[in-house]
Amino acid sequence: MGTTRYSAPLPPERFNMAAFCLAPAPHRVPGKVALTVEHGSGAPDRWTYGALDEAVQGIAAGLAARGLSQGDRVMIRMGNTPDAALMFFGAIAGGFVPVPSSAQLTAEEARFVLTNSGAGLVAKSPELALDAGDVPVLLPDDIAALRTTPGQGYADTHRDDPAFLVYTSGTSGTPKGVLHAQRSVWGRKPMVDGWYGLTRDDVMVHAGAMNWTYTLGVGLSDPWANGAATVLYNGPKDVTVWPKLIRAHGGTLFAAVPSLYRQMLRDSDIDDGVPTLRHGLTAGEPLPARVAEAWATATGLDLFEALGMSECSTYISSGPLTPTRTGSPGRAQPGRCVAVLPADEDAEPVPLAAGEVGLLAVHRSDPGLMLGYWNRPDEDAQVWRGDWFCGGDLARLDDDGYVWFEGRADDVMNAFGYRVSPAEVEAAIATHPDVAEVGVREVVAGNGLAIIAAFVRPAGEARDADALMAHSRAHLADYKMPREIRFLEALPHTANGKLARRMLPDRL
Repeated sequence: MGTTRYSAPLPPERFNMAAFCLAPAPHRVPGKVALTVEHGSGAPDRWTYGALDEAVQGIAAGLAARGLSQGDRVMIRMGNTPDAALMFFGAIAGGFVPVPSSAQLTAEEARFVLTNSGAGLVAKSPELALDAGDVPVLLPDDIAALRTTPGQGYADTHRDDPAFLVYTSGTSGTPKGVLHAQRSVWGRKPMVDGWYGLTRDDVMVHAGAMNWTYTLGVGLSDPWANGAATVLYNGPKDVTVWPKLIRAHGGTLFAAVPSLYRQMLRDSDIDDGVPTLRHGLTAGEPLPARVAEAWATATGLDLFEALGMSECSTYISSGPLTPTRTGSPGRAQPGRCVAVLPADEDAEPVPLAAGEVGLLAVHRSDPGLMLGYWNRPDEDAQVWRGDWFCGGDLARLDDDGYVWFEGRADDVMNAFGYRVSPAEVEAAIATHPDVAEVGVREVVAGNGLAIIAAFVRPAGEARDADALMAHSRAHLADYKMPREIRFLEALPHTANGKLARRMLPDRL
């Protein structure tokens, strides 16, 4: 704000993301533990910087020995295991393109990611279902063997070469791939001061899954790029575990979505104290004011929010140098060029004045922006307005540059930090024989939090919400599931007969 393009330094032309995070450097001590993965029982997995560097170089060389060429995709279907992180950075180290996927995906959803990405290899945990067809599959023993391959250094990639491909929901009924460049990790540097206050002495405890850009960035790339340590969890769901992990590992920073903070405040012993923690970090969904207030009361600490998206990760935030303002995620991080543009697609893409509502936009010069959507040129064209990328968030700026979220310009929903297409959920529910028509939207529940709700016009007399929930569960990842199903005699439509989702009830 106040500049016409990204104004922080840019990366060198020859640049490899994995090398930037893990190659030997003065701020990365080879014997220092860089990654700890707790499993809920038994001993945790611990990896030093030296071991990570050796392993990812081995994986890079091993993948090349299997015949992969630079730019080839490698799908990762694993939980929060060290192997998932090693395969992600090992592929990038060799100039290949990892495709991390959620362990929550059904076999059907995972198959879509595999075929759409054109991955030529899959790294998979044995317990996760996937019909890989003729695509070779690497299991944990195969990955362990890859790690022992003699390393040949990091690939000499260009900063604009592809680095990784993640899938997210959009306005269509199927997930779309977001292709990021090697430079994307450099584009995260404004977060170090603008959100975290991160130093090499920090211990980041992250509550997210490794397929998510929030975790890949905040939980892995950023701590390692700065010589810090990170702690992840791969055990059974248990909200009480997080204060214990923070205390056990001397966590100084904790990152999670607002809904997890709310659950911790309600069901864990967080108010017994977390003496090493400096502050909390939150992103993925709007932070309710009462959650921020309850966190401050329970811990005496700040909770710094950020606003981001899969296409650029977090670029708006509060932080140690940007005081929080209730209801706002903060302002543009240092060096970033952010504006609000007219929502009318026919209007000139000229930034609006403070106080005016429009599309929140990031200038194309930002190195953190994606290369584009995977094989979706039409959707690429839709998100660009001149030199500005518009992710669909409606917002306004105040006189101090703080961003105030005003909703979405499309129907895309937010579930536990993941974007979810209503069309995708509707398509799954509509295959049940008792459903004549279904509309899905994000609604505000009685506790004030946003959830996904499905509104069904039944095909007959049956009104069995449990049966529809079970049917949905067979076709959708858990985070895409409707939390409520309501039956209506009729659904609203526009004048041309299209489903009018925004006319469905917005509160339950």
